[in-house]
Amino acid sequence: MSEKQPNPDPADAPIEPLYTHPASPFLRTESNAPAHVEMPALPAVASTWVIYRTQIEFGLAMLAYLMILVGSVTVLQANPNASWRYVVAILPVFPAALVLSIFVRALTRLTEMQKRIQMQAFGFSLGATALLTFGYGFLEGVGLPHLSWTFVLPLMAILWGVGTAIFTLRYR
Repeated sequence: MSEKQPNPDPADAPIEPLYTHPASPFLRTESNAPAHVEMPALPAVASTWVIYRTQIEFGLAMLAYLMILVGSVTVLQANPNASWRYVVAILPVFPAALVLSIFVRALTRLTEMQKRIQMQAFGFSLGATALLTFGYGFLEGVGLPHLSWTFVLPLMAILWGVGTAIFTLRYR
């Protein structure tokens, strides 16, 4: 033992380095930070309004898409040799882009678990669609009829729904 007497003045005591005892299972570590920071709660009405507003915007954008789609198909069938048919044929893409932007904005409002489920479901959908279309491409080579590319997106959407159901059940 040392014969040096402990100094009662804490200002004269040596300062321990910040990480003297990192991750020691024998020492209790304590934080100076508060255990919980109080956040003001948003009223339930505000979040309900955001959900309803998103659903209304999505519904109106889909309605615009369907109206323009039906209108463009009707006009194209009536005027198959018109010089402006390419412009009319591409018109439904604009409200579809609006639907996409509303959908992406709604995805940003999901919780972390919902985002994880959606990401896994989309990965499942992408991979399964790739396998199915790749496999059907080989079958077309041996005689099956050619399918239009317009079937790929609905297939991907259906598989996304299947993946969402699978991964939602997995996390329950």
